[in-house]
Amino acid sequence: MKGRVVVTGIGAVSPNGIGREAFWEATWRGVSGIRRIQSFDPSPFPVQIAGEIVGFDPSLYISEKDASNVSRVVPLAVAAAREAIADAGFDHSTMSLEERRRVAVLLGSGGGGQEFVERQFSLYYAGHLRQCSIYTIPSATIGTLASEVSMYFGFRGFSHVISTGCTSSTDAMGYAVQNIRAGWADVVVCGGADAPLAPLILKGFTMMHIMTTSWNHAPERGSRPFSADRDGFVLGEGSWMFVLEEYEHARARGAHIYGEIRGYGSTCEAFHRVRLGEDGEEPARAMTLAMAQAEIGPAQVDYVNLHGTSTVLNDRVETRALKLTLGPRAYQVPTSALKSIIGHPQGACGAAGLAATLLAMRDRRLPPTLNLDVPDPECDLDYVPHQKREVEIENAICNCIAFGSKNSALVVSAVA
Repeated sequence: MKGRVVVTGIGAVSPNGIGREAFWEATWRGVSGIRRIQSFDPSPFPVQIAGEIVGFDPSLYISEKDASNVSRVVPLAVAAAREAIADAGFDHSTMSLEERRRVAVLLGSGGGGQEFVERQFSLYYAGHLRQCSIYTIPSATIGTLASEVSMYFGFRGFSHVISTGCTSSTDAMGYAVQNIRAGWADVVVCGGADAPLAPLILKGFTMMHIMTTSWNHAPERGSRPFSADRDGFVLGEGSWMFVLEEYEHARARGAHIYGEIRGYGSTCEAFHRVRLGEDGEEPARAMTLAMAQAEIGPAQVDYVNLHGTSTVLNDRVETRALKLTLGPRAYQVPTSALKSIIGHPQGACGAAGLAATLLAMRDRRLPPTLNLDVPDPECDLDYVPHQKREVEIENAICNCIAFGSKNSALVVSAVA
């Protein structure tokens, strides 16, 4: 395949662990990052739990002055990017101008600075106009998130944000691969970041009746993908970032390679703002397109990292879509739902799934799906329930589904 694109660095700031290895160990051990919300008082809401990151220090990545001028998503993105860049063996401080001009930033985020915007409106309507940020407009503009990362590291290549709902970071990585293959960049810092934990955002989701209200007393049990007693998703936050580069470029500098992104597929069902059609045909077609680009068939798929939101409709339709994609082999391929462990970090969820998949490939160890306690006859595949599993992975699919009828998938493969 012309222009092979590989992953040489991974960074993570997750509800269940800050840093790549902390995230991964908690994930394969099945340690949940879902807890009662601490950043504001959730008592007035029927949903009081989230995949919230605790113990994260933004001052390590932005100044105290900047903290009041940007969203929480900015230090989350910078932190994960810094870890990924260091993991890839780059020192941005020693790069020449020409080298920095060949490094691009391409991020996926569903909400960007929505939390920041809510904060500014709260100050305004409380009569605290002087406390409102002078950067309210630029920091509220979703595209500025990539600029913040570019400015932090001094990278001069293109700096873009893809915002397509829950498929945002999957789409960002698909576009990053295309740009590297086209020769527009040697290296792309890519991934997803979202920080949607704020009172009005929580209220908006609860009004749609798509979040679980049953597990405030036991937060770690709240996200229950594919279990018959599931009743909605758990909101989450986080940042998972990667360094992507052309294969020969990585080899020439002796970089460690986690895996190769070989295929990307995306479709729009054109059906509804928030609902999925029951047939599962377009989610299946996105996965099939990614497999075709990767030049693999169902027999070569060893693992699928599922969207697995824990809503009744999503899990049923995604199960159906996987059967359409893989045929009879769907019953033989292990799958798992990361959201059972970290909640749903919106546009960053595809990046979270890719990080877990690449690390699973490295360690030959699949993460489990937690809380799958009650068998659902309509969700009858192998979801790796409760405990990790030792498995060799050559090729994997990472699947995502979004509001607005969007579906996107990646195929990632091991590199000998």
